[in-house]
Amino acid sequence: MSIPVIAIDGPSASGKGTIAAIVAQRLGFHYLDSGAIYRVTAYAALQKQIDLTDEPALVELAGWLDLRFDGAEVYLDGRPVGDAIRTEEAGRAASTIAVLPRLREALLARQRAFRQVPGLAADGRDMGTVVFPDARVKVFLTASAEERANRRYKQLIEKGLSANLSQILQDLQERDARDAARTAAPMQHAPDAVLIDTTGMTIAAVVQQVLDLYSQASGNQAPKAQGR
Repeated sequence: MSIPVIAIDGPSASGKGTIAAIVAQRLGFHYLDSGAIYRVTAYAALQKQIDLTDEPALVELAGWLDLRFDGAEVYLDGRPVGDAIRTEEAGRAASTIAVLPRLREALLARQRAFRQVPGLAADGRDMGTVVFPDARVKVFLTASAEERANRRYKQLIEKGLSANLSQILQDLQERDARDAARTAAPMQHAPDAVLIDTTGMTIAAVVQQVLDLYSQASGNQAPKAQGR
């Protein structure tokens, strides 16, 4: 049997990263934060003053990026850049380059390489439609734009970063439109994905729902979610 994948897609701040990371931990799976790959690429491009619309230069950059994940931390050229790539500027830049077809193709192999024994929980916007179309479980998380903006606002404030709620809401709505309209791997709900609206749900409740889906697909008893 192929190595199992749980693909969790959804718009920005829908909770997909948090849920995927916890699910991976509960099952002993590897974890892929595909958005971090695009954020690191965009961050590196900004550092090197590469135009974010210069697709050939970005493809070349992606080819030699020294990128490494260690748990929740991300390293670029041996340096931790987790906080730097989580800024709103990095998020906007990542969304800008994510529409480029050749760059997406260049980063595809990097993402698929995370599929290792005993399994993988991956979050993104095209995990179930493009990167892992044969995923054992496909989930599409969503939430109202207002709730997602509030989540992102609280995350930034907790990290000691400045944030403007109305600007975050506007950025999220613009990013949603950009991600859904791009010609290369647009963000969409796969026909065989389970839609979960996380508005008003606790993290533990969403995690348990995903674990139950995996249990049903695999014929194994799901572990119980813990925490909030």
